[in-house]
Amino acid sequence: MTLKSIPLSVKILAGLFLGIAIGLVWQEQVQLVDKLAQAFLLLLQMTALPYIALSLIVGIGGLSPTKAKRALYYSTIAIVSLIAIVLLFIFISPIAFPDWENADFYSVNTIKTNEEIDLVDLFIPANPFSAFAYAVIPSIVLFSFFIGIGLMTVRYKRRAILVLGSLLQSVANINGIVMSLAPIGVFCIGWRAAVTIDSSQIDGLVVYFASAIFIVLILSLVVLPVLVAIITPYRYRDVIKTSRSAMITAFATGSFLVVIPLIVEKIKHLSAKNSNMHDDSETVAEILVPITFSLPVGGKLLALLFVLFAAWFSGAHVSVGDYFNLAFAGLPQLFGTSTIAMPFLLELFNVPSSMFDMFIISENLLVGRLSTILSVSFAVALPLIIASALQHQLTLKWRHLIRNIIIIPALTIAILFVLRFSFDAISHQYQGYEKFINRDFILAPVKTKTITEPKIPTSYNKEHRSALERIKHRGTLRVGYFRDDLPYSFHNKQGKLVGFDIEILNQLAIDLGVSIEFVRIFHDQAAPLLANGYLDITSGIPVIPDNMTKYTMTIPYSKQTVAFIVKDIRRNEFLEWSKVTNNEKLTIGIPETFFYKTAVTRAFQKGKAWEISTPRLFFKEEYQHIDGMLFGAAAASAWTLLYPDYTVVVPRPALEPLSMAFPIAKNDQEFELFMRNWITMKQQSGTIDKLFNYWIAGKNDEN
Repeated sequence: MTLKSIPLSVKILAGLFLGIAIGLVWQEQVQLVDKLAQAFLLLLQMTALPYIALSLIVGIGGLSPTKAKRALYYSTIAIVSLIAIVLLFIFISPIAFPDWENADFYSVNTIKTNEEIDLVDLFIPANPFSAFAYAVIPSIVLFSFFIGIGLMTVRYKRRAILVLGSLLQSVANINGIVMSLAPIGVFCIGWRAAVTIDSSQIDGLVVYFASAIFIVLILSLVVLPVLVAIITPYRYRDVIKTSRSAMITAFATGSFLVVIPLIVEKIKHLSAKNSNMHDDSETVAEILVPITFSLPVGGKLLALLFVLFAAWFSGAHVSVGDYFNLAFAGLPQLFGTSTIAMPFLLELFNVPSSMFDMFIISENLLVGRLSTILSVSFAVALPLIIASALQHQLTLKWRHLIRNIIIIPALTIAILFVLRFSFDAISHQYQGYEKFINRDFILAPVKTKTITEPKIPTSYNKEHRSALERIKHRGTLRVGYFRDDLPYSFHNKQGKLVGFDIEILNQLAIDLGVSIEFVRIFHDQAAPLLANGYLDITSGIPVIPDNMTKYTMTIPYSKQTVAFIVKDIRRNEFLEWSKVTNNEKLTIGIPETFFYKTAVTRAFQKGKAWEISTPRLFFKEEYQHIDGMLFGAAAASAWTLLYPDYTVVVPRPALEPLSMAFPIAKNDQEFELFMRNWITMKQQSGTIDKLFNYWIAGKNDEN
């Protein structure tokens, strides 16, 4: 057997498994591999928009105006009904998701707020060229739809359709060329995904795969063919026989596009047995089957199942309102490819962007092939129903309807519960806390001493020298760090003091050529200990007026977006600032370093705002009367790793982030100037960004 004779699908699977294997062994990011994976994804997306536009224009433009009106009426009803049925089964699939604890590190999506979607702007393209440039898929679809309608009455439209059809075929040919590179592209994607996916995600993939397999099989082999058999003259056996070979071929190749001609021919063959419906079935199949490739139907809807899975896996609570949001805001995005739509869909639930790689790997491993089976079943059912409607041959077999409308949902829910109980038996261990608490320094360490209580000599007097002079004379940088200041300062599993601020200040000691001494303090101890010269600096606090009056602050070294940490099930109560500030029943806890009295008094005139000494109190039983804690998103994300039943919410509209800076003694201009230049130097060198990505975002050290 030569290399050319090996089917492309086998090459793709081989490339994927080889990439995963290498990634599991070599757990380091390779920039070239990442760039090649990204390039392949962009090439796949390159042909998507032209194909959508051309296929819709050619398909609709080829209709006559009279038949188009009737076909459009029945098509709309049929498509909406079938989508609703598929969505119903997808939306009940989370029944199978087990009760596992999950949480994740801070990410860009944690602080991203999704503004209300303007459906008018989304669907109506005032500038079609802008819609194409920015991949506004619903606008592109509507524009192409109207161009097709306009083409219906053009006198010499056959010439135009011939040209456009040739362009459509050329785009399909380009896609075929890109797919020839798929083994290399998928190899790189597999490598990248293996590096980013940890062992806890493997358990999650098992849950997703099992749920997807069941949903696809129940819809493709039971629900859709049974529905056709109940309301049309066609029998269940005929529908299965018509779609069987196309399903097998689509699954083997991983492509619904390649079986479109086969589906059309099979429908023609089936309709030939019914002379009354032959012409309409043939015409409808030739138009609708290709168009289903562009519509958000069939296997494309499995992308919504992944969104529900990703929300569950990342610990986000999904409410009834989220289902409506997913259906009405997410569904239009699926006019394109699920790869294009997925980043937006994940943002709807503030799911970490790292889940996108998990989506790519699941698509290439199995789910992409499963989706083709559902797409085939949908593409067979739709024209058969519409052709029957055009010939007024829709029937309703009541006995079969009543029997199946009871048995199928009951069987589905029962199997989903069986899957749930089976998943609960899997030995899944929540690893978020372990990943956090096992962290250690990634840069060069310095000689360190940690003191749990300030030890000020009784004869200690304030030294009339600058901090830099004291540090040089003492040979030690003395730093105050605050209790419960995750992830800026905390003790890891080995009892070592670590964290974002701690490692930054370690680098400061190295550059000053001294050792470092950390002293654990309360917040109200910081100002006097800095003022009398016992401390030189403390770990960072927000730059707010209340803090600025107590200390001289360095220039900011980082930022924190204002957010709430709340119980997962109460996330929807904190999505908008207006709802929070106008709710008289809410009690908000605010850690003392974030408590800006003037702003709090102005913002929380109706609800209550409590100043609390430490974030840890919010999670204790005696403080459960506090509904949510106002905090920085980065710090809040770290606490959710310890308490995965909680989540981080950034209300709309997002406020300007708070700057974080190090407090030093008031009026110490020499040390302030030094720190200003030192922080700027570390920002320009990328050191602070590297430490932020490691301690805050939870990324692995990348040398």
